[in-house]
Amino acid sequence: MRFNTAILALAISLLASSAQGHVRVLPFNSKSGAHQTYTVKVPTEGTVATTSVELEVPSGISIISIADQAETKKIDGRVTVITWTVEIPPGQSKDFVFEAINPTGEQEVSWKAHQHFADGTSRDWIDFPKTKSPASVTKISLDPN
Repeated sequence: MRFNTAILALAISLLASSAQGHVRVLPFNSKSGAHQTYTVKVPTEGTVATTSVELEVPSGISIISIADQAETKKIDGRVTVITWTVEIPPGQSKDFVFEAINPTGEQEVSWKAHQHFADGTSRDWIDFPKTKSPASVTKISLDPN
């Protein structure tokens, strides 16, 4: 009986963690070499407002424009980090849009994000898929459908 209770508790905690929203970059599938509009979805899930989001731009992605006011970091002229400073109250979310050129060839690109909160804490969305803090991944392919 204790074994079944432990399994049930584990299943509930896994479902709860997978149901949590987190920083996502859409679309999840895109075409090799394409000019792509990306949307970064940022929810504030806890009780403290989000104050900024920092997105690491994967190697091979070339940023063309950013629709929302943001700061950027560049290395050799290439945008490597985009930071949006904005208040997102608890229970709400905000979308940020940018345009980029995808790398060529088939690959998966990982969008690492760092979400900062009004109380000075942060959450890093940088891990592998199916972990507690996964980075968003876009599959770049010759035929994204």
